Amino acid sequence: MTKKIILKVVMWVVVLTALSWVVGWYHGKNAPSEIDTTEVAITEAVTYVSGGCFWCTESDYEKIDGVIDAVSGYMGGDLDSPSYKQVAGGIGGHRETVKVTYNPERVSYRRLALELFRETDPTDAGGSFYDRGHQYTSALYYKTNEEREIAEGVVALIEERGMFSKPIATAIEEVGTFWIAEDYHQDYYKKSLSPYKRYRKASGRDAFIQSIWGSGEYDDIFDDPSKSSVSKWDTYVKPSDSILKKTLTSIQYKITQKDGTERPFDNEYWDNHEDGIYVDVVSGEPLFSSTEKFDSGTGWPSFLRPIDYDFVTEHDDFKLIRRRTEIRSKYADSHIGHILLDGPVSNDKIRYCMNSAALRFVPVDDLEKEGLGEYMHFFN
Repeated sequence: MTKKIILKVVMWVVVLTALSWVVGWYHGKNAPSEIDTTEVAITEAVTYVSGGCFWCTESDYEKIDGVIDAVSGYMGGDLDSPSYKQVAGGIGGHRETVKVTYNPERVSYRRLALELFRETDPTDAGGSFYDRGHQYTSALYYKTNEEREIAEGVVALIEERGMFSKPIATAIEEVGTFWIAEDYHQDYYKKSLSPYKRYRKASGRDAFIQSIWGSGEYDDIFDDPSKSSVSKWDTYVKPSDSILKKTLTSIQYKITQKDGTERPFDNEYWDNHEDGIYVDVVSGEPLFSSTEKFDSGTGWPSFLRPIDYDFVTEHDDFKLIRRRTEIRSKYADSHIGHILLDGPVSNDKIRYCMNSAALRFVPVDDLEKEGLGEYMHFFN
């Protein structure tokens, strides 16, 4: 091989290596993280949690009512501006961590701490599902002695209930420097929904969560001990089929109980512009706010998101051969509609396309009377 050919080969190796590094930078592997310098509003609070893969943790926390924002990043190590590649490789001692900004008037630090145990395997001291290493272990972080005591109380409660077969391994540590991860990782579950879902399912995360929490046996630990032990959600129940046939109109029964679809532009709420809350016509459980409703031009009531992602359930629907995501209410299990990807680009094209016949509208002036006063903040 001549020197000229060898030189060309070397040059190509250098070019390809550099190109690979640039692509890695773009995909958030080599780019350095940035220190968090954002200020917290007087009406907001911040906490930090580590729950393994921060794509999943960010997704889980952004669905909690009262959470304003969740940001992926790193905490706990001794490197400045660590890159994803360094953290994922276990270099520097950082954990993948999520910064949770929330409204303390609507959700408590205790509630957010408890959520970590519903979204992880807190007994895994060596990682999180198939992500291995200290960087993927779980941790609660505290800023004050009060928060430390709350976190310790949460761990004690979890262990007392005996829901896990092994001891809790989740660390409780003081807050340190938070480094914001590269843009590629922020809202990954929205920007790359299909690969995110494949990753999450393959990791075994959802199957594990279902095995512990699926029966609802332990849901009561989320009740606020400072409030009445009787939950308003206990009133949201599904009547018997014979009662439903008497109380619902034929179209309401067809939609909610037989997974039907009403005609576009020929339903009650497609063009409704009043302020208020849309509830399940069967049980009355709150589902959507008019503040998230928009004119999709399709003839069905369309929303950017539900009031709380925990208030609805998602199911694969193959009735039209291609897969769609069906939306049902949590307690009455009513068929409400589907998620379609033809919505606003600013909302990642997500549109909750609902059936009017599955909903009942409660005007803002009637919210207090119907026990929905906690949702007045949408309209203040």
